[in-house]
Amino acid sequence: MLRQEEPRVVIIGAGFAGLAAARALARTRVQVTVIDRQNHHLFQPLLYQVATAALAAPDIAAPIRKLLTHQKNATVLMGEVTGIDPAKKQVVLDGGASTLEYDHLLLAAGMTNAYFGHDAWQAHAPGLKTLGEALDVRSRILAAFERAERESDLEKRREHTTFVVIGAGPTGVELAGALAEIAGRTLARDFRHFDPTTTRVVLLEGGDRILSTFPPELSEKARASLAQLGVEIRTGARVTGLDAHGVSIGDERIRAGTILWAAGVSASPLTKDLGAPLDRMGRVLVEADLRVPGHPEIRVLGDLVCRDQDGKPLPGVCQMGMQTGRFAGEEIARSLRGLPPREFRYTDKGSMATIGRARAIADLGRMRFSGFFAWLLWLFVHILFLVDFRNRLIVLFEWAWAYLTWERSSRVILSAPEPAAADRPSALP
Repeated sequence: MLRQEEPRVVIIGAGFAGLAAARALARTRVQVTVIDRQNHHLFQPLLYQVATAALAAPDIAAPIRKLLTHQKNATVLMGEVTGIDPAKKQVVLDGGASTLEYDHLLLAAGMTNAYFGHDAWQAHAPGLKTLGEALDVRSRILAAFERAERESDLEKRREHTTFVVIGAGPTGVELAGALAEIAGRTLARDFRHFDPTTTRVVLLEGGDRILSTFPPELSEKARASLAQLGVEIRTGARVTGLDAHGVSIGDERIRAGTILWAAGVSASPLTKDLGAPLDRMGRVLVEADLRVPGHPEIRVLGDLVCRDQDGKPLPGVCQMGMQTGRFAGEEIARSLRGLPPREFRYTDKGSMATIGRARAIADLGRMRFSGFFAWLLWLFVHILFLVDFRNRLIVLFEWAWAYLTWERSSRVILSAPEPAAADRPSALP
């Protein structure tokens, strides 16, 4: 039974950082409250596989309550934090419907899609941050092939089967490679009135090379692998406009029925409530122990951290989330024992990206791999870091089946249900 005088720790977000922080406090005499707008923890690195029909949504997600069910000092609340009041030490839920007081606050709300001031583009080019977005992307991809099957006009069919992926970071590269494999192998024999292998996949990158955070030689190997799959790669291509029928790059127009966004992210708007200095992406310039300047009771975790280490900015990757979450939980426990704060040090365990079947790159510092071995390494690491044992077994089976058969088991088009008659707004005043 928790005692009322035990410090109250509120964690906003149950991603890698929030979940790691909660678990780090499991044996500490505090009251932990984890708040998330969803009821599940999501393994984001595999989100693109849900979007491209390789995995089902439950394969990469697990209920937060289930993950923390044995942690007696943890309470889980499903709700949206719409504000933070550092002066009152309160978080505001659901637009003011309720508030929650804290003694320690850990902000791990993550990033959102950023359209560089062109918010209208979002309707035509969805990003990939949530399960809902992944299911939307999957439906758009599969529906494009269905429209092409019914279309007799060759120009319109070509538009339906042209896919443009904007942004050539890991997500964009993985999406482009998966799209090429879907068209070239998975769906190749499933249609009667057109040939899916004629599908066009275009990957656009504003910089001078794809996967710019990787060493140039690995970036080049990834480019070569994508080219072998038939992906058209355009670097130095800055999008100046897009709509439901295509993308504009200056005076050039690429007609496309499906456009996917992997080009930019921005921090959760909650960072603006902290009254702390922010970078251009909205991330918080934290102190050495991840505390917010002027508010030692607030720490910022994961993607929202803006800080240099050894002359380089800390990366926004899942390992960063887990390490900052674990560190923050341990620091709260240390502070309750009267111990001095420590400096956070990130341990870089390497970066990986998969391009397709048996194609990947891995940068492990002094060791760099590409091809089949890097792909096996990528598979092992991602299976290892899935938080639920059941998910590991299912994903392992799905990947093995897909490798042997080229099949993708989640090729179901989902659409939002129509509202019941009683729920439809009346046309009468």
